[in-house]
Amino acid sequence: MSSVAQKPPTLWQSLRCRTPLGWLQLRHNKGQFILAISGVAFADILMLMQLGFQGALFKSSVRIPETLNADIVLTSPQIRNILYPGEFSRRRLYQALDVLGVESVNPLYVVLANWKHPTTGKKGPMLLLGADPSRKFINRSDINQNLDRLKIPDTLLFDQNTRGDYKSVLTDFAQNKPVITEIQGHKQHIRGLFTIGSSFGMDGSFVTSTETFLRLYPQRHAGNVSLGLIKITSGSDPHQIAQALRQHLPNDVNVYTLQEFVDFEKNYWATNTPIGFIFSLGVVMGFIVGVILVYQVLSTDVNSHLQEYATFRAMGYQQRYLLGIVLEEAIILAVLGFIPGVAICSLLYYLTQQATRLPIYLTFARTMGILVTTIFMSLISGVIATRKLHSADPADIF
Repeated sequence: MSSVAQKPPTLWQSLRCRTPLGWLQLRHNKGQFILAISGVAFADILMLMQLGFQGALFKSSVRIPETLNADIVLTSPQIRNILYPGEFSRRRLYQALDVLGVESVNPLYVVLANWKHPTTGKKGPMLLLGADPSRKFINRSDINQNLDRLKIPDTLLFDQNTRGDYKSVLTDFAQNKPVITEIQGHKQHIRGLFTIGSSFGMDGSFVTSTETFLRLYPQRHAGNVSLGLIKITSGSDPHQIAQALRQHLPNDVNVYTLQEFVDFEKNYWATNTPIGFIFSLGVVMGFIVGVILVYQVLSTDVNSHLQEYATFRAMGYQQRYLLGIVLEEAIILAVLGFIPGVAICSLLYYLTQQATRLPIYLTFARTMGILVTTIFMSLISGVIATRKLHSADPADIF
């Protein structure tokens, strides 16, 4: 009589038949279990908030640069960022027209203005952009459809997503009531709205005509511009033309493709300011805090069940089986702590966005990244805590 060879159990079958000792040990002490989940959730909130602020920092800093109507951007070598762009001679734009592939050039004037709130009178920093109203300088329909209004002197377009309370201003505008503000001691009329938002360096932004800009800042010479916006002919390679411009123009201007200019702005905030470093450090600190908290829980659990582990050893179970129990606990803590952490953080993101007008969003990629990081964080804690299992001597049970 032949015997039929039985197939070895699959991994899923092994997991289904396995007693969930890690789960049972964690829920045995409910108070400690809840405290452990809270610790993981706290670490997740800390990391997610720092990543959210960092993402908002980068996103808000490039909302204007990435929508400029340009393929190539000329700047001063003294540029720090778009808030402090410096100046260069307008003649460089006309010289750029000599390069094959350059279709058009457009000067842009930029200054960080100190303006007065129309109703409260409080002053705050606003980015003021001065441009030719007959030419499109940015790829934003809410600005371009109102450019003709800037042909009237002392007229501004106002960013309605500016940080602060502007309900009364927007209500007056919707009711066609005059909305008057003040910049540099000159009264200005708000005749159009657009939506961009604040950043870490400014409350919001204005758009005005070149003539109004120079009237507000008479010390700024019309021949010195902040940014040069260059459009190239269709089908041309912006990198090749940018290289040709670098060779053709003097070294008193920097030449960037639009993407290079956006990357330059991000890099400034990431490496040249303390705030970028602080957010990165906050993420690292959140990770370390999580490792320590989970380690404390798992280490305490291992110590309290050391005799049980020794019993398993006496029964013939391998060391890796005991390690699996602890790592199972680590993964359970990671997943259960992640859920309330993300839920709380989504609420904090919303409140922060409403209060600061910053583009802080809980993206799917960021959420999944934190889930993987949390599991990795907990596994590190579990590996460290399992060192105590080496002391689980079967002789301890006798």
